[in-house]
Amino acid sequence: MNKVIFLGAGPGDPKLITVKAREILEKAKLILYTGSLVPKEVLSWVPDNCVIQSSEKMSYQEIFKFIDEYITETDIVRVHTGDPSIYSTIAKQIKFLKLKNIPYEVIPGVTAAFGAAAELGLEYTIPGVSQTLIISRVEGKTPNPESIENILKCENSSKVFYLSVSLIKQLVDKSKELGYPDDTPCWIVEKATWPQQRVIKGSLSDIEQKVEASGIKRTALILLGEYLNQQEKEESHLYNIPPNWC
Repeated sequence: MNKVIFLGAGPGDPKLITVKAREILEKAKLILYTGSLVPKEVLSWVPDNCVIQSSEKMSYQEIFKFIDEYITETDIVRVHTGDPSIYSTIAKQIKFLKLKNIPYEVIPGVTAAFGAAAELGLEYTIPGVSQTLIISRVEGKTPNPESIENILKCENSSKVFYLSVSLIKQLVDKSKELGYPDDTPCWIVEKATWPQQRVIKGSLSDIEQKVEASGIKRTALILLGEYLNQQEKEESHLYNIPPNWC
């Protein structure tokens, strides 16, 4: 039986897809991709006769109808930006597939937070500073069951906020309210790994003004925390070999 293959396209750079993902694209006959977020360059490996459809303006019901219509003919490669496990809406799609007894497979990809870290040469886990990475979003139109207060109270953690750059004022105000120093690093990474990538480095004292001046409205990450200074407060035991080891 044909199946739906959820494929992580990575954060933007087409070379950051996995070997497995590329092999699937090279044999694909039908692709439904997130047109607003996945660069078309990611689809450069598909065969000339492959049918490519963007889901940018489709509702869930239209996506489900599309799958129902074509699944009897061939596998459907459902291309999502980044990694399908983060902010991709595959849970609802998989629920539909299970109801219809349609097989599926998920191919992981590089999420934007890791693409941004690679571009900036960042480590999220700095000894004595942070051993915890929190990926979340500031509540806007989409509710967040975890309050921003609870997230920010995890002060000794590395935080990356998706889909939240338009809510930067809310994040800055709440951070200051909870006692974060004004010099706490706060960076914006727009379109991580894309050719159009932009990075704005600031702190809670000035990042809101810098974002407004930049005109960045979407497709950007907010990185917040002391970890951005990349200064260890303790020695890592990983390579800390005792002098008499030999």
